[in-house]
Amino acid sequence: MSWINKQKLPATKAIKHEGQPCLTLENLWNALHSTFNTTLHRQVDTDVFNELSPKPIIAWAPFSKEEFRQALSKCNNSSVPGSDKLTWRHLKIVLNLDSCMSHIINIADVCINLGHWPNHFKRSSTVIIPKLNKTAYDSSKSFRPIVLLNTIGKLIEKVIVKCLQFHVTKNNFIHPS
Repeated sequence: MSWINKQKLPATKAIKHEGQPCLTLENLWNALHSTFNTTLHRQVDTDVFNELSPKPIIAWAPFSKEEFRQALSKCNNSSVPGSDKLTWRHLKIVLNLDSCMSHIINIADVCINLGHWPNHFKRSSTVIIPKLNKTAYDSSKSFRPIVLLNTIGKLIEKVIVKCLQFHVTKNNFIHPS
């Protein structure tokens, strides 16, 4: 698989953080972490939720094969898989079998009914890649993180998001502005 081969990177100086070069793994981690997780400890004003008018509770309908087929058709076959090593191309082939599709739908329905998202779907790997055409690569802002998640979990998330978008729009849950 070509996406796992090491790529030739441009010659770089050590990444600098707070004016100092990152010469240890710990310093590099701190530089990248502080760049990519800048909102980690930011305060959030939750009082805005008190201003919302209550909305009726809507029962969640079971998922359909068509919802999953539509979501799957929009997935790019050349995307890099997550820790499960399952590509969209392979998942599309497997989910052509109705029995396999039914199992994935059952997992999605159970996740919704229990209000539980399995840890397996939460695990991720982050790959830091250089941004193209930068004059210098001595700053952590010259790189970007790519988060790789479990492919089946991403598919279920796509279907959930589509359903939520439909319900939110249909029931006017979003303020017009």
